[in-house]
Amino acid sequence: MRWEDFRQSANVEDRRGDDEGGGGVGMPFGGGGLGVGTIIVLGLIGYMLGIDPRILIGGAEMAGIGRHAPQYEQREPARPQTGNGAPTDQTGRFVAAVLAQNEDVWSEILPEQKNIRFKAAPLVLFSGATRSGCGAAQSAMGPFYCPTDGKIYLDTSFFNDMKAKLGGGGDFAYAYVIAHEMGHHIENLLGVLPRVQRAQQQASSQAQANRLSVGVELMADCLSGVWAANADRKWRIIEQGDIEKAINTATAIGDDRLQKASRGYAVPDSFTHGSSAQRVAWFQKGLKTGKVDACNTFANATANSAR
Repeated sequence: MRWEDFRQSANVEDRRGDDEGGGGVGMPFGGGGLGVGTIIVLGLIGYMLGIDPRILIGGAEMAGIGRHAPQYEQREPARPQTGNGAPTDQTGRFVAAVLAQNEDVWSEILPEQKNIRFKAAPLVLFSGATRSGCGAAQSAMGPFYCPTDGKIYLDTSFFNDMKAKLGGGGDFAYAYVIAHEMGHHIENLLGVLPRVQRAQQQASSQAQANRLSVGVELMADCLSGVWAANADRKWRIIEQGDIEKAINTATAIGDDRLQKASRGYAVPDSFTHGSSAQRVAWFQKGLKTGKVDACNTFANATANSAR
């Protein structure tokens, strides 16, 4: 993936090395469920310990769910950022460049395609723990989007975990993770997240609420593909092998794959992010079309298939 010669976003809060950023235990809930990184980390923990990852993931989600819906409760205000602007280290520069590419693409296509002004989502880099508008953020949660403060949170050590434990390394795979969380921000700007929250509050069962969560996550996968398509159209950033790396990552974090790895079978009603095939299909749909309207994962009641 080409990124070195592109501008770097100034909307980065670098809190790495801030020893006072943690405090308490809390779970952030953005985009109708756990972030794309959270399910990877919890799945890995469950797999290594022989524990069904659905128990870990379900318990984490229930920690922030009233009836069926994620509660975007305002907690203690986030600490002031400890650094402004683009970082100077290699990993920080990469994150800032990918964030800038997302900003430039969405600033163009969101007004063009949906007549909605793009509002930037600051990205918080942290190490170990920090505070967010959704509560305490810890590295074990993985990357996530907090709709309460409209920020993306990322401990970049997560990229090392992707490479070492999932075989999902590579710049474009890392960019896919960032773009997925930006996808949740776009969903928030489109009004999707509050509508889903209301629908989950009225859901007749946990399975129905889970299907709504799947729709939100698959839409973010699709929107990450929309970003990639338009970024490549503008700058030719995609290189040979990049798409395969993103697909490998999407495959590795499918609910069915994580469940089968831990207990030998999958329970679709318990899915909150979608199967491997669904995640790959929706990412590819966004990549193929480059259109936000192609990402309507709620076109049917189950949001179970890419059409």
